[in-house]
Amino acid sequence: MSKQIWFLTGSQGLYGDDVLLQVRDQSAQISNVLAASPEIPVEVVAKPVLTDATAIRRVMLDANSDDDCVGVIAWMHTFSPAKMWIGGMDALRKPFLHLHTQANVELPWASIDMDFMNLNQAAHGDREFAFIATRLGVPRKTVAGHVSDPTVVSRIGVWSRAALAKADLAALKVVRFGDNMRNVAVTEGDKVEAERRFGVSVNTYGVNDLAAVVDTITEAEVDPLIAEYADLYDVVPELLPGGDRHDSLRYGAKIELALRRFVVEGGYGAFTSNFEDLGALRQLPGLGVQRLMGEGIGFAGEGDWKTAVLGRTLMTMAAGLPGGTSFMEDYTYNLTPGQELSLGAHMLEVSPLIAEGKPRIEIHPLGIGGREDPVRMVFDAAPGEGVVLGMCDLGDRFRLVANEITVVHPLAEMPKLPVGRAVWKAKPDFSTSTECWLAAGGPHHTVLSTAITAEHLTDLAEMLSTELTLIGAGTQTGQFLKELRWNNAYYRLALGF
Repeated sequence: MSKQIWFLTGSQGLYGDDVLLQVRDQSAQISNVLAASPEIPVEVVAKPVLTDATAIRRVMLDANSDDDCVGVIAWMHTFSPAKMWIGGMDALRKPFLHLHTQANVELPWASIDMDFMNLNQAAHGDREFAFIATRLGVPRKTVAGHVSDPTVVSRIGVWSRAALAKADLAALKVVRFGDNMRNVAVTEGDKVEAERRFGVSVNTYGVNDLAAVVDTITEAEVDPLIAEYADLYDVVPELLPGGDRHDSLRYGAKIELALRRFVVEGGYGAFTSNFEDLGALRQLPGLGVQRLMGEGIGFAGEGDWKTAVLGRTLMTMAAGLPGGTSFMEDYTYNLTPGQELSLGAHMLEVSPLIAEGKPRIEIHPLGIGGREDPVRMVFDAAPGEGVVLGMCDLGDRFRLVANEITVVHPLAEMPKLPVGRAVWKAKPDFSTSTECWLAAGGPHHTVLSTAITAEHLTDLAEMLSTELTLIGAGTQTGQFLKELRWNNAYYRLALGF
């Protein structure tokens, strides 16, 4: 069954059955607009008009227990006394959006009377409802405007994507092949707290468990995958059948097939590897990792399960949107005045979802890992507006650190850097963005997305009750540092609630 958003409409019995019938019909008109919108990637299910506390609490409990329901939208068509909503709102555990709208766009100036006013008083009813939600401390997004306005529907669509991602995260299982890179701090994290806070389960296996699966892959299984590579990508001649290095491509294909068997068929949505712990593997996994990311599986290197989780979460939010999402690492800068840029890449594992044009499969030495030359896809990222997002564990909480960016073409060719790579200009400028990122403790591993916006991240952080520090066009360093201090005080106080 498809994932759903439940649409709830509040009213009361004071106005009589005829009015409630009108409320039902007009509510259906609103929910039908949302259900028909391609902006909203879930099914919108209208529930019966709610007029008493028992029915309200029941529908909230049902939403909590229904795995297909990823969130709830509520609208007070008429005046719905909000004490009726206390039990239900207090019980609700699914993401919640308050839609402040009304059935009509224009007022019927010449014919408006008190009957019309009594029926169409969301301006009244939603204020009463919003008060009780605030009084109860219910996390929510509020969207105001008529559903005929594309901006209104688009914002609901953003929220629904975040709700989908939260639901996926709550059931997400992650494989770690080996442990973290030795002596690295920021990739560490509290896996128990992550499961309590987000629902994600992180599970460690020895890398030789994967190598053992690689050894079971037959040559007959590899042949169709080699043909697929040749069809989808530009494969250098030395890797093609008959080429001097074709065996290396076949071994890379075996790694991919083993990863699919272990990770995908095992029900895992994300995984990590570590170049310091390759066991019996002949190559650092590269090509197969890239292709699995291209299909929505989260990944990060060096055992960084937190970034692998973020990758899966952002790819879930981004499904069907233009642009791409990938594991990324800040490597180095261009600091020419007026042309300050970041160059991001990784050893091998950058997703082709962000590629401009057809990736090229190549083979080159890798100076670390101590294994055979690995195969990988090489490309530049397509230009576009985007974000980079990282997660750090501060001990008492997780913090999400995000920066709005513009991905650009490289200023020159990079023929000696045979990896997937991205070049971007950070907002508001290099020094402000970098100083703020460092002050927030942001990690070097991130997820880069040209499909996701700051609004998606804000909605997700609200649903997860997790701190988000956002660096964007209007960021000022002094104010940002103050907000970090305020956040420290707020989140430490909130631990007691």
